[in-house]
Amino acid sequence: MHMTASMTTIPDFTIVGGGINGLLTAREFINAGARTAIIDKQVIGQESSWAGGGILLPLYPWRQAEAISALVLESLRSYPHLLAALYAQTGLDPQWQPCGLLVTKNPDAARARAWCKQHQVACFPAEPKQFNNLQTEPETPLWLPDIAHVRNPRLLKSLKQDLSQKGCQFYQHQPITKISLKGNRVVSLASHEQVFPVHHVVLAGGAWTGQIFQELLPTLGHIPKITPVKGQMLLYEAQPETLAFMVLEGGHYLIPRRDGKILAGSSVEFDGFNKATSSTVLDTLNAFALNLLPTLKGYPIARQWAGLRPGTAEGIPYIGPHPEIANLSVNAGHFRNGLVMAPASARLLVDLVLGRPPCLAEEPYQFTRPH
Repeated sequence: MHMTASMTTIPDFTIVGGGINGLLTAREFINAGARTAIIDKQVIGQESSWAGGGILLPLYPWRQAEAISALVLESLRSYPHLLAALYAQTGLDPQWQPCGLLVTKNPDAARARAWCKQHQVACFPAEPKQFNNLQTEPETPLWLPDIAHVRNPRLLKSLKQDLSQKGCQFYQHQPITKISLKGNRVVSLASHEQVFPVHHVVLAGGAWTGQIFQELLPTLGHIPKITPVKGQMLLYEAQPETLAFMVLEGGHYLIPRRDGKILAGSSVEFDGFNKATSSTVLDTLNAFALNLLPTLKGYPIARQWAGLRPGTAEGIPYIGPHPEIANLSVNAGHFRNGLVMAPASARLLVDLVLGRPPCLAEEPYQFTRPH
């Protein structure tokens, strides 16, 4: 067995996957006093968490399952403090920006208002002046003034720095090729280069989590149904003040960053693990963006990219211990809402593993839930 000097002490918790949910899960364990390591198949934080838009609200949350709202609202309560702490501890600003969200078309406006009232999310009819630079035919438009976005690549960088300062071990470019069991326990993980003895494993591999189970633990009765769903994005090299707030119209949105750049997203594509971008989607997103905000015609597209979301039934993640393997847990399957559900998902997972009173009801996220 090949072991480096740093591995002579086996971590209390070994997390597979260094996206937002893996990183925040590690932070919860470390804050509880546990030794923690993260193993990632590539570079920490370079997959779906990096690729998304960073809106801290699901698209049309009133159309989502209550299990999603529960995680979202618990996370939104903790995000301002979390982001302030990360900035203070690392000097890296995640650029949390509560600029508000304009939802231009709401055929279910009554349901939307009821959801916002129930969950104490500020919600008002949109004002005509908010459409001054927009080209659209609004339908019961709603203005959610407190909704924020975060610059997700900066958040991930800040989180990684914070964990590094707190002693988390990182193993990058180490795709797991073997999970060794003894009875109903995992004894080690292996990559092509290294064997990792473990005490407790958390699989937080996003879109790849289902594949890890299918390929490395195929005989288990409970395998999470998680499939990759591609999303493509565009970034415009716009100037500050081009757009003052986020805009959601139909299935697409615009997000203004602090430096003026504007994100347009996003597609929903079932294309396996193919992360290639396409000219077809570029044309679709570009047409949406230029039609909605005509001033963008004066600015070039700086970048186009794609990420793979971890798709699940209704977008509800798996969070909690595996019913068959005593020292295996999962925090994965957040579909389009990994970033906005991450703080509560991490806390719930760690509550369940450490035997703390859970911050939320655990039943909706268990393996044994009805599909």
